[in-house]
Amino acid sequence: MTEMLDSGNTSTKLQRIAVLARNSPDMVIHSLSHHIDLAFLYEAYRRIRKDGATGVDGQTAEEYGKDLEKNLASLLDRAKSGTYQAPPVRRTRIPKGDGKSTRPLGIPTVEDKILQKAVSMVMEAVYEQDFLDCSHGYRPKRSALQALEALRDRLMETRGGWVIEVDIKGFFDNLVHSHLREILSQRVRDGVITRLVGKWLNAGVMERGELSYPNSGTPQGGVISPLLANIYLHHVLDRWWNEAIRPRLLGKGALVRYADDCAPRRRSSSGGRYGDVSDGTKAKAGYSRD
Repeated sequence: MTEMLDSGNTSTKLQRIAVLARNSPDMVIHSLSHHIDLAFLYEAYRRIRKDGATGVDGQTAEEYGKDLEKNLASLLDRAKSGTYQAPPVRRTRIPKGDGKSTRPLGIPTVEDKILQKAVSMVMEAVYEQDFLDCSHGYRPKRSALQALEALRDRLMETRGGWVIEVDIKGFFDNLVHSHLREILSQRVRDGVITRLVGKWLNAGVMERGELSYPNSGTPQGGVISPLLANIYLHHVLDRWWNEAIRPRLLGKGALVRYADDCAPRRRSSSGGRYGDVSDGTKAKAGYSRD
């Protein structure tokens, strides 16, 4: 395992992917999975949380790590050959801040977390070159505090303005699989990657001993789910605002989004100042000043 401990090779691979994506913003990338090898999986294992709750198989990270090299070699072979079977996530419910309702949390198995992390690493290297500056949630070196600072700065620039906070109910639970697949195909068409993402979307949910297969959504708690959500929102919200709405504003406007927590409104065709966002997308805060 000693030769696997050096993460320099993995960092070099991710940098190469990022440079390719940055230099070719309109290119569809067909080959990403060849970067994922045994060392790459080890780095993914190193990055996942080891103290989290167990998935449906009850296996801990410590137990998986006792024969790590053998386990990772088997995982790599199954992922590349297409024989990997994504297990259902174990769903539990945690209280929301209001003290009244709960939020569903999906817990993958340790092995699934490792593979999701590896795939999210190569995909993140691509999409970080595409994402707009207005997006702050679940991104490297970005935080909720930076989102609030960006909102404050925009308000200071315009000496005030309209601030609208919008919240979509159950975004992670209602994300449309077919739309997400179509969006992904515009940038990434690696067969191994798209097949694995499809398996995770269709893996099913185990809750209180009952297995179900939702036809929409991506589990909160899944390692790759935040990235998939950001990719979806980048296309249906960030680009929509940047390309279709902002150029039509009479005054200045900006969008500040933290994950699925923000969406601006648009000028309505009926003569009102703003109309509603019709596709159910949300963001943390957006504002416009006429």
